[in-house]
Amino acid sequence: MRHAVNSRRLSRPTEHREALLANLVRALLLHGRIRTTVAKAKEARLVADRLISLGKDGSVHARRQAYRVLQDRTVVKRLCAEIAPQFLNVQGGYTRVLRLAPRVGDGAPQALLELTHLPAEAPRASVKEKPKKA
Repeated sequence: MRHAVNSRRLSRPTEHREALLANLVRALLLHGRIRTTVAKAKEARLVADRLISLGKDGSVHARRQAYRVLQDRTVVKRLCAEIAPQFLNVQGGYTRVLRLAPRVGDGAPQALLELTHLPAEAPRASVKEKPKKA
């Protein structure tokens, strides 16, 4: 029986599922939005919201708890310094899941998981134009 079991298994063993969700959240915090399946997006949203709440606290203990999930010090620094301050006046709902068209290969329902307040992106380097042939 599944009494009081609130998470999705995603057809993976526990260690694989935790690693998958950590990788999804790390990519979300680095890029601001990611494209994945609906089930994975809904599970990653829970982890991401919890980590942003830790980033808002910003204490050493909260940083260590975030590091336990993310396993990357630069992402933890970015979480506490850039991402979490944008949500200081927000009481939750740091991410959203937008449904997309099904995946072409297998028809899996796709979703876009993104932060509600996207961090200011660094200006992109200009792309050099290719010289035209005469």
